Amino acid sequence: MGRSRTRHAAGGFIRQVRLDPASATGRYPFTLPAVRALGRTKGLALDAGVTFLVGENGTGKSTLVEALAVACGFNAEGGSQHFQFATRATESSLGDYLILTWSGRKPRTGFFLRAESYYNVATEIERLDRDPYSPPLLPAYGGTSPHERSHGESFLDLVTHRFGPNGLYLLDEPEAALSVRGCLGVLARLAELARRGSQIVVATHSPILLALPGATIYEIDEDGDIARVDYDDALPVRLTRDFLAAPDRFLRHLLDDE
Repeated sequence: MGRSRTRHAAGGFIRQVRLDPASATGRYPFTLPAVRALGRTKGLALDAGVTFLVGENGTGKSTLVEALAVACGFNAEGGSQHFQFATRATESSLGDYLILTWSGRKPRTGFFLRAESYYNVATEIERLDRDPYSPPLLPAYGGTSPHERSHGESFLDLVTHRFGPNGLYLLDEPEAALSVRGCLGVLARLAELARRGSQIVVATHSPILLALPGATIYEIDEDGDIARVDYDDALPVRLTRDFLAAPDRFLRHLLDDE
């Protein structure tokens, strides 16, 4: 697939993610393919602009994004570095064992979007907005509480109004609440943010988001290897194309009672 490159305003903030050699424990989450790959290599290089992580369920891409967020100082349930709430501690210990190489350039702002816990983030946004000693918070999210918008609308409000230039954004499966049109809107916004100096890391299954020009795509396989792939070779793209080209063939295999 021919795609033009997106020009980035400046270099990224995080250059590399490595695993502390002292973390080889043989237990979860260090047994996940993505984490094993970090342990066997010199680490994962992160380019400026947008980096996508793809792979089957269970390969560890979401765990890796969550741990990266924790290592950067974000709340494990999502939000900015100023969000300190905790609803239920489900994050792994991986963030304590990641070693980040920074470029020396500091992000102006940042956010960790974890699709499965954004409801908790929305509740915290409302709580902080009611604090008489804090500046109004809702204007940064489109002026309306995320609880008063659909799940997908609240995601679009977030990337449109809260995300800005020169930011560090870590997103875990943002397509979970989005329609096809919503994914296209997020794709356009990510492209704009990359042009304006932001660095973004996204765990995704969306072939639409992966089409972002100039993005880096890392595929994590079940054997624990991480490799850069082109758009056409990325697993979500290949599987989606194959299914759409011959859905009956897939359905016969999936729904065969014998």
